[in-house]
Amino acid sequence: MSRTKFRRLALAIAVALSIVAMILASAPTARAVSYKKGSTGSVVTQIQTKLKNWGYYSGAVDGIYGSGTEKAVRQFQQKNGLTVDGKAGPKTLAALGISVSSSSGGGNANLDLLARLISAEARGEPYAGQVAVGAVVLNRVNHPSFPSTISGVIYQNGAFSCLQDGQFWQPVSDSAYQAARDALNGSDPSGGAIYYFNPAKTTNKWIWSRPLIVVIGSHRFCA
Repeated sequence: MSRTKFRRLALAIAVALSIVAMILASAPTARAVSYKKGSTGSVVTQIQTKLKNWGYYSGAVDGIYGSGTEKAVRQFQQKNGLTVDGKAGPKTLAALGISVSSSSGGGNANLDLLARLISAEARGEPYAGQVAVGAVVLNRVNHPSFPSTISGVIYQNGAFSCLQDGQFWQPVSDSAYQAARDALNGSDPSGGAIYYFNPAKTTNKWIWSRPLIVVIGSHRFCA
């Protein structure tokens, strides 16, 4: 190979390497998901709910990672042999049973959260009843008397018994994911209901007083 051709080849390789370097430099770097004091959102709400159910946290489940949440995380970490830093990083989240993707967006988070609730509240119910439970959550989001987000509705204190009895954290059925998708896409077998209950499991006079819209499987859906 002549000296001239060698120089041209070397120059071409150098240019190619420079381009690759620029692409790598501009690409977003993957980072581990971590929540700490000042963080907000549905995952923080999940963290608070878990810690509250297990007796580590006594504050409000509001999705705001404040001093109380940080203190509870520290206590949980110390109890479970984790690094005690008050931050909910990958290992702490895993110990809490919370799965979070570093690239998870609001849409996927809402789908996962709604599917988890449907699975816990309507496991074994007809498919239409599963979609209807999801629709009730979305109807509440659009109702002035309830929080304006899916996570806010689901984690509202006392709203769903599955968050207290542990069913919410059980494996999610495939049908629940499909039901959540259908509900998010506008399907509403409940007919606009904002409440539902199983008449075989409650004697609460107030819920029985709600106007009935439709009965699907074991649930009465009400206005």
